[in-house]
Amino acid sequence: MLIPSIDLMGGKVVQLVQGKKKAMEFDDSEEWVNRFLKYPLVQLIDLDAAMGTGNNTGLLKRIAPRLNCQVGGGIRSVKAAQEMLATGARRVIVGSSLFADGRLNTDFASAMAESVGTDRLVFALDAIGGRVAIQGWKKITAVRPLEMIQSLDRWCGGFLYTHVDTEGLMQGFPQEVILPLRQTTSKQLIAAGGIRSQEEIDQLHAIGVDAVVGMAIYRGLIPA
Repeated sequence: MLIPSIDLMGGKVVQLVQGKKKAMEFDDSEEWVNRFLKYPLVQLIDLDAAMGTGNNTGLLKRIAPRLNCQVGGGIRSVKAAQEMLATGARRVIVGSSLFADGRLNTDFASAMAESVGTDRLVFALDAIGGRVAIQGWKKITAVRPLEMIQSLDRWCGGFLYTHVDTEGLMQGFPQEVILPLRQTTSKQLIAAGGIRSQEEIDQLHAIGVDAVVGMAIYRGLIPA
């Protein structure tokens, strides 16, 4: 399944390269919302909230009820998750808050699942150099993606794996990286980071992995 991504920064739809350099910017979010209405799932990310530099809450609240979406970025408490789901989001994506002092916080994962339900939670694994990165990809932990899945599998409905090393570079996604993760969990597994063609999406689909795509859609390489 192809999952289009809408990344928000400063009230605009943007595309970043490896979470740092802004490569594209669109003032009109309506165009992309309308294009993505046909998709069974859309990913909506508040980059400002993820990086701790602000938020796009108003825009999220306008977009979320119109799309079948999973929303992420700055969701660091049970209350924040509940509020986002109340706006109409189907699921929330949780990442950095699953860590405390650089270690996995299973108590938080359990509390979140008990509050909102496992089926409404997607846990994010953003990897740099084979380690999970948090806080807007600014801090690299000692935790490996496989370890994170094994430790947190019971408390979510799916995992979102982003290969930050290739994210936004349009060089393709390293499929060999996702195979061990697919073999470790029966939950939904979503891959992101450099996917540039329908062929890659088909290859991921063949092994039971869904694909989040941003840059390739906005550059017109994959029709949307």
